[in-house]
Amino acid sequence: MTNARSKHHVLVCAVAVLAAVATASVLHAAARSERRDVARPDGPTVAAGRVTLTDKRRIVFRNMAWGPHRDELTTVPASSPTGARTASGVKCLRFHAASGTGVCLQAVHGAMQDSYRATILDAHLNEQAHYTIPGIPSRARVSPSGRLAAWTVFVGGDSYAGTNFSTRTAILDTRTGKLTPSLEGFAIRKNGHRYRAADVNFWGVTFAADDRHFYATLATKGRTYLVRGDLRTRTLTTLRTNVECPSLSPDGTRIAYKSLPADAPWRLHVLDLRTLRDHPLAETRSVDDQAVWQDDTTLTYALPGDYGADLYAVAADGGGAPHRVLTAAVSPTYL
Repeated sequence: MTNARSKHHVLVCAVAVLAAVATASVLHAAARSERRDVARPDGPTVAAGRVTLTDKRRIVFRNMAWGPHRDELTTVPASSPTGARTASGVKCLRFHAASGTGVCLQAVHGAMQDSYRATILDAHLNEQAHYTIPGIPSRARVSPSGRLAAWTVFVGGDSYAGTNFSTRTAILDTRTGKLTPSLEGFAIRKNGHRYRAADVNFWGVTFAADDRHFYATLATKGRTYLVRGDLRTRTLTTLRTNVECPSLSPDGTRIAYKSLPADAPWRLHVLDLRTLRDHPLAETRSVDDQAVWQDDTTLTYALPGDYGADLYAVAADGGGAPHRVLTAAVSPTYL
C-alpha cells in the first residue's frame, strides 16, 4: 500500500512539473511575442503608409524588424535600402510579385492551431483570391507577366536539410483561376526515359517569360535534379543533378541555384542553360534560400540575422564580395 501511495505521489509530482513547464513555456512565448511587438531602438524606422506593386525602382519585402509592423509587406527605394520603411499592413510569410500581381503565403491563426493560405494580390495589395494550402509556406514565385503564380509548402518536416520531409508545389493561372494543386501529376522524363517513383518531391518553381515553361527542383532516391516543366504537355524533364531552388535570370539564359556538396554546406551557383556549365558565387556561407535576381548581374538572398533574416547581394559572375542590402528582411521583389 505504501509503495502504491509512493508511486501515486511521484505521478502527481511529475504531472505538476510538466504543467509548470508548460505554463512557463506559454508565458515565455507570450512575453517574447509581446517584445516582438515593440520596436527596438537600434532597429530600422518603419511607419504605415501606401505600398503598391507599380512603384518603379523600389524593393518590396517582408519586414522582420520587431515592432507593430513585423511580417508586413514593406517597401524602400532600391537606391536607398537602409532608409525609412513604409509598411502596408498586409502580412505574409512568403511573398513574390511581378507586373502588378503578388502572391502572399499567409498564416491563418486558429484557436487550436494555425492553417495557411495563398492569397493573390493586385497592384494595390487588394486580395483577388485565396487558396487553402496544405502545409507550412516555403517558396513563392510569380511569372514575369504576372499571369502565373506558384507556391511550395512543407506537408511533412520543415527543412530541406533533413531526410524526413515532403513538399507540395502548386501553380495557378491567375487569369483563368485554373489551379494545378500538385506537380506530382506531371509525367517525368529522366535521362530520356519515363520515370515513376513514390518518393518524388518538387519545390522552388521559377517561370520563363512565355507563361508555359518553368524550372523547379525534383528530389527522388536521395538526389535532386533541375527539371524543366511544360504546362501545356504536363511534362517535367531532368536537366542536371544537385540543383535546388532554381531562379531564372531576367534574360532567361541562366539559373541561379543552391547545391549541396557531400562535405560542405549549401553553396550558391549560376548555371548557363545553353552549355549546362556552372560556377560558384563569391558567397561562401550556407544559403538556404531561393535567390532573387536584382537584374541580370546581381543576386539577392537571405541569411540568418538578429531579427531572423537579413538580405545580401552578390555578383552573378562569381566575382566581387557579398554585401548586406537590408537588415531584418526576407522575400524581396525588385519592382
